[in-house]
Amino acid sequence: MTRPLHRFTGLILGLFLTVVALSGAALSVLPALESWGAGGLDMTAAELVSRVTAANPGVEEILVSAAGRVTAYTADATLVVDPVTGAGSPVPAPGAWVTWAENLHRSLFLGDAGRIAVAVLAAAMLGLSATGLRLLARRAGGWRAVLAPQKGRGWARTHAEVARAAALALVLSSLTGLWMTASTFDLLPAAESPDFPAQVSGLTGAALPLDFPASQLRDLTFPRDAQDAFALTTTEGSGYIDQGTGATLAWVAPTWADRVSAWAQLLHTGQGAAVLGLVLGLAALTTPFLAVSGALMRSLGRRQSFASAQAADTVILVGSEGGSTWGFAQTLARALRAKGGQPHLAPLSDFAPETWPQAKRLLVLTATYGDGEAPASAGDVLSRIKTLPKAPAIPLAVLGFGDRSFPRFCAFAEELAAAAHAKGWPRLMPLASVDRQSAQDFARWGRDLGAALGMELSLDHEAPLPATDRLALISRRDYGADLQMPAAILRFAAPKRGLWARLTGQGAFQPGDLLGILPEGSTVPRFYSLASGSRDGFVEICIRRHEGGLCSGQLHAMKPGDQVRAFVRPNPAFHAGDRPLILIGAGTGIGPLAGIIRGARQPARLFFGMRHAASDYYYAEDLAEWQAQGRLTGLHLAFSRGNRPHYVQDALRLEAEALREAVARGARIMVCGGREMGAGVRATLSDILSPLTLDRLAKEGRYAEDTY
Repeated sequence: MTRPLHRFTGLILGLFLTVVALSGAALSVLPALESWGAGGLDMTAAELVSRVTAANPGVEEILVSAAGRVTAYTADATLVVDPVTGAGSPVPAPGAWVTWAENLHRSLFLGDAGRIAVAVLAAAMLGLSATGLRLLARRAGGWRAVLAPQKGRGWARTHAEVARAAALALVLSSLTGLWMTASTFDLLPAAESPDFPAQVSGLTGAALPLDFPASQLRDLTFPRDAQDAFALTTTEGSGYIDQGTGATLAWVAPTWADRVSAWAQLLHTGQGAAVLGLVLGLAALTTPFLAVSGALMRSLGRRQSFASAQAADTVILVGSEGGSTWGFAQTLARALRAKGGQPHLAPLSDFAPETWPQAKRLLVLTATYGDGEAPASAGDVLSRIKTLPKAPAIPLAVLGFGDRSFPRFCAFAEELAAAAHAKGWPRLMPLASVDRQSAQDFARWGRDLGAALGMELSLDHEAPLPATDRLALISRRDYGADLQMPAAILRFAAPKRGLWARLTGQGAFQPGDLLGILPEGSTVPRFYSLASGSRDGFVEICIRRHEGGLCSGQLHAMKPGDQVRAFVRPNPAFHAGDRPLILIGAGTGIGPLAGIIRGARQPARLFFGMRHAASDYYYAEDLAEWQAQGRLTGLHLAFSRGNRPHYVQDALRLEAEALREAVARGARIMVCGGREMGAGVRATLSDILSPLTLDRLAKEGRYAEDTY
């Protein structure tokens, strides 16, 4: 229910919320302008009053705003006062745009009816913030993970990141706006006012007890005759002072409602906190973006050609990180609909069995993110399954998507299936998997599903190819030709990005992301880890030529000026981050590690394994230069061929104590290379770091692998 409530509230009221938010953002600059032009109040209230009265004879009232602006009223004029000199000048008339923006923001030009409408919009914004935070927690995998880096990509990730950054400010603006509306319509406890004293001294000329900071003064009204008294209002209360004796004749401290109202005024308008006002204004500017991005997500991710959750006989839930699993799910849903079924398609984070009254089966298609973690659209589904009072009666089938080259292939799908089994969920089919988005694996599972459902089910899935760029080779460095072990570092010109793309980060990439290359004569991309980032201004990979390899053969045959069709796939699990780095690689696995060292913001220590220094010492000149620059604080080489074979695992053992100390100080370990090397490194690190486990480091974001 949370997602539909959030979605439809945003879609229906998005335009009105945008109008109120933009007008509020425009008004948020006024307290800053007023504060910057107000001058200092670094004095007592007595000094301020003395200066104002000396420079402006006939003053009847002095008003000090929360922003520090001093206004003096005489019988003939209203003056803005410089508190340093006491000199006053006529108050400038507010600009027409200010009056217009205030009326728009407070009442939509509709008077009291408009104020009520704006209050409804504030309540809607509060509701959107609450449901949005709930969805963020669900998307991240629980409330504790809300502040962690958001997973996924595209509009969904951007929407989540912006919403998370603005959520607190939007909640504050909504709550304070509602409070101020309640105050406007006298719905709050009435403020207590001091009664005018029944008796005054009738004397004049006493010094006023104003030895408090001038910033606490709000209003001082001068007596009109000998039987009158000074009326004083400060941040600590209001009352009357005898003009002859200086005695306080009556005083009322602010009530809790008064204090809350003062805070609401400060938080909502920024009066008295100019920087806060600007922050809230900036947060308000996210409202139109969130409205537009939410609508785009709705449009781009629309699945309404399928049945609703309430009417569906088959519920298909999708756990996806990059979006490719959605394509398989749509193929499945279309095939079931063609057989007369009523499938419902939704993200795994929408897991809610109570909303599927007609469902006869549940099919879960889920990828695994990083090192066995839940993907972006899975949210906290595992904890929700585990806390179910009992499992639903409808049978369940789980299909995992992953890459067998990774050590925890389909680990999240396995964990989900195990949690459902432990809860006693009936099983429609055994857990199955699809390796590297294989259409054949998917079709095979579809036939098994059809048999379980008593129908012929053909799942012919064609994954759409991403948009590619033509990358021109600009240079190459070749290695190993003399020893019949050819490898090369290939540097391509970076694809051109427009101004908007650069401002929004679209098309940006980092070392460790993947470059998908479409070889001539094939529609199946081959992926290589990037050894460069957008800031480097080029695209670089380090590859070895494999005997009979279609893509590696074509790449090794390229000359400067030749072009290749390619695209970048984000791989955020293998980004460097801001921690000190322990980099471990072998062979061409040095590629992304070299790119990380080139742009590292923290010191890095590298363990590099190779066969022969003469053939496999890739990036030798660069590594020496980076070591001289201090980017590389340690370089440990291991040669596996020769009289004394030495592997990268041996280099790690020799530095065991230093590794333990670096990890204890928070270092992040990154491993890249062949699968066998990766397995050996894992075993060695497990021994060195025991009792600390690599699983724990991985969950903390301090251990990452990219093996092949």
